[in-house]
Amino acid sequence: MDLNSARAALIEEARDLLISMESTLLTMEGSDINSEEIDAIFRVAHTIKGSAALFSLDYIVIFTHSMESVLDLVRSNEIQIDGKMISILLDCKDYLCLLINAVENKTENIDPDTVSRARLLAQLDEYLLCSKQIQTITDSAHIEKGITKKNGDSHWHLSLRFNQNVFINGLDPSEFIRYLATLGEIIYIHTITEKIPTLDLINTDLCYLGFEIDLESSKDKKTIESTFDFIRKDSTIRILSPHAKIQEYIDLIYSLPEPPQLLGEIILKGGSITPLELEEILHIQKTEPNRQLGRIFVEEKMVAAPVVAAALQKQKQSEDTKKSELKFIKVEAGKLDMLINMVGELVIAGSAANLISKTNKDPAVGEACANISDLVEKIRDSALNLRMVQIKEVFDRIPRVIRDAAKNLDKLINLKLIGTETELDKSMIEKLSDPLMHIVRNAVDHGIELPETRIANGKPAHGEIILNAFHDSGSVVIEISDDGAGLNKDRIIKKAIEKKLISQKSILSEYEIYQLIFEAGFSTAEKVTHLSGRGVGMDVVKRNIEQLRGEVEVLSEEGTGSIFRIRLPLTMAIIDGFQVMVAGATFVIPLDLVLECAELAPNDEQHNFVNLRGKVLPFVRLRDLFDLPENKTIKENIVVVQYGQNRAGLVVDKLIGELQAVIKPLGRLFKELKGISGSTILGSGQVALILDVAQLIQFAHKKSSHATPSELTNIPTKTTQEENKGNYNDLV
Repeated sequence: MDLNSARAALIEEARDLLISMESTLLTMEGSDINSEEIDAIFRVAHTIKGSAALFSLDYIVIFTHSMESVLDLVRSNEIQIDGKMISILLDCKDYLCLLINAVENKTENIDPDTVSRARLLAQLDEYLLCSKQIQTITDSAHIEKGITKKNGDSHWHLSLRFNQNVFINGLDPSEFIRYLATLGEIIYIHTITEKIPTLDLINTDLCYLGFEIDLESSKDKKTIESTFDFIRKDSTIRILSPHAKIQEYIDLIYSLPEPPQLLGEIILKGGSITPLELEEILHIQKTEPNRQLGRIFVEEKMVAAPVVAAALQKQKQSEDTKKSELKFIKVEAGKLDMLINMVGELVIAGSAANLISKTNKDPAVGEACANISDLVEKIRDSALNLRMVQIKEVFDRIPRVIRDAAKNLDKLINLKLIGTETELDKSMIEKLSDPLMHIVRNAVDHGIELPETRIANGKPAHGEIILNAFHDSGSVVIEISDDGAGLNKDRIIKKAIEKKLISQKSILSEYEIYQLIFEAGFSTAEKVTHLSGRGVGMDVVKRNIEQLRGEVEVLSEEGTGSIFRIRLPLTMAIIDGFQVMVAGATFVIPLDLVLECAELAPNDEQHNFVNLRGKVLPFVRLRDLFDLPENKTIKENIVVVQYGQNRAGLVVDKLIGELQAVIKPLGRLFKELKGISGSTILGSGQVALILDVAQLIQFAHKKSSHATPSELTNIPTKTTQEENKGNYNDLV
């Protein structure tokens, strides 16, 4: 792996870890905090620090070291984590994101936010200084009482049980103890005499003594163990590491880049046992197969329990990583886009081949083309699935936004996430984040009331915001609902008249009233906050969603709450389409939105309605809409389409059939075009327009009403009457 690849891996890993850290911190807030959550946050800081140190990223190393030190005090119960500390750690996460961005932009030697860094380091230092003061006071109390005690946390503890024949073998146990004194300072020694028999049974050639020794030494375990090389085989020698070293062993275990699968090997690589001890433990396990290996390490007093627990966790991580490596590989996004584009060209080429086979009417060629088409469709579906990701990627950012906004506004808000496993095209996920954030902030700022107001209105003090994602009729629907104050229709109409968006005589449906809030500069907020109220944003929300070929709908009831419903297509690359023709022009309708097709008799229609099996259905003629030549034949067909809960009919001349359509975006010249969402290339090489069903249904319902032409054009648009031709003007 070259240096750039390694840096890229560091950036990706750090971002994943920081997302995990934020999620854990938000989970900890307002709930019981357990040691696993604290350890998880500590490991994030420790891992990022270790990775950054490899690249000499001093800004990151120094900052994460302060975080790590504070979290270490939390782990050892010297200080307690509370809401204030959680807020500080969330701010630390935000600052670390800035540092990671600087690494990505290769500006790691420049502090991206010196003010935040100084503030956060000062806040972390307060905890560290507080802990040192507590320690100093404790030490002073001991000195005043005349107590002098060595710190037992730094001692090696040796448990020695010599073989009874040690004297017969010409060895003296006291010599081993004297040699230990050359490796450090023997702080404590206790002689074990329980095995000494009664006086009449004593054999002076045998050794009955054992020793418990505390040794202060800077030597490693292997060096201390080598003292007993000559007698280890027949004696029981246990060397327990100092408590001060336990964390070092744990850190070393967690830092193993590719840990082995076997527990004993992980502990060995972590440095807390020696090869001889591992061999002895494995021998014990062989003779006692029912004893778990981890339990043997602890019960035989070779390894501290926290070290064994860390090794077991690392073993589990290693197994999980191995499993995930079998399922996932990392692919550059650009390569994936190139694959999708090539599959799109393959679809077009396949359509051309099918057209030729139908013209030649050769059964063998037709069968071969049919097989190829089937394979191309499977390849298309598989390729598109590669770009599908769970909407959880966006939803996971929402809890932090709501938490911070609620704290700033002194509001109490509960968040519920539903359907986080719903999948959407990766390219759409990236563009969906900002609109969702803006709607959620508006819900917090304008929707949810203050606790005292809610209580006065008979509501619980805690407001609720629900994000729900699900599939519906070939689309992905995202609902952002709240139980707040709801929208005031009278205030919206009044503000719209003030802004000259509508006239005082305008008669608008509920849908049209709520759509006014998406006009540029529109706001009913009585005061401006740092979150919203300036009338900037909701128009951008709608524009961004429409660029994704989606729509946003608002449902609200004053005093009860609001629902913002975003409806998006599953993908923006390749779709199954239904091909129709009008006056020689070909159009494509997304197949998922087509309910049925029927022949339209001249007597079936009246006032832009058609009687379809006893049900009234509004319709629109594509011929009239796009100003196409008159139909010379009497026969027409109607395609019934549905988008969301609304249905309408599209009247066409000819039904051609299904096809796979590669969506090509429209050029800048047609950016504001309504009723058309894109184009595709047919097998014949001709260009067909893809219809925007949502807008056509809306137009059909509007046209079928008895509103006057002046009322239909009350809401101004960027295009003027002179710039529009034919009935297309009604779509704008």
